[in-house]
Amino acid sequence: MNNLEVKNAASIILLRGYNGNSKVLMGQRGKGASFMPNKFVFPGGAVDNEDSRVISDDAINKEMLLNLKMKSESGIESAIVAAGIRELWEETGLILGSLSKHIPAMQHKSWEEFFRTGYQPNAKNMELIFRAITPPGRTRRFDARFFLVNAEDIHGDLDDFSNASGELSHLQWIGLTAAESLDLPIITQIVLKEVQSILNGNSPRGYPFYYHEGGISHFERLERY
Repeated sequence: MNNLEVKNAASIILLRGYNGNSKVLMGQRGKGASFMPNKFVFPGGAVDNEDSRVISDDAINKEMLLNLKMKSESGIESAIVAAGIRELWEETGLILGSLSKHIPAMQHKSWEEFFRTGYQPNAKNMELIFRAITPPGRTRRFDARFFLVNAEDIHGDLDDFSNASGELSHLQWIGLTAAESLDLPIITQIVLKEVQSILNGNSPRGYPFYYHEGGISHFERLERY
């Protein structure tokens, strides 16, 4: 089990509201899920092969692009960003994009449906705030990047989840403090505290990176450019 492939993944933390009234969007994984069953999580998932064809590097904020390259394999940055946008669309039906008349030919059903809405993915205002690699011994392992996105960048009704795939149930906007009472993975609890620190202006320089090496857990901050 310790030799499981570590897959690149992305999660989107949608932030709605200001001045102490901020809420994030979360949903509950099914009880039969092989990874984190019953847990409340942010929309997200693994990178798909088609994700590498969707966003060009020059469409990503230069600072974030450099941050994504840190301690990572080369050439996967745009795919990770695209995966986050796709997973948000799949699991919530919400669109992070900009209007476009171009509908590229895609083999991934979710990307086909995304482009048919008349939008193309827009990563301009995404902010990388956390990275974590699933510890050895789990049923699945991911190298997950967490992106903070203002809900104002979403197109459509923020409370309309009618296009969601159903992979996440009980989709809801919940306050940062109230979210702590949900059944959360430990890493999600830590990420929520980082979001709160950012909102309070108390987040140290650099973004956290949680990983395991040589049987030891490591927690460091990678310097933001």
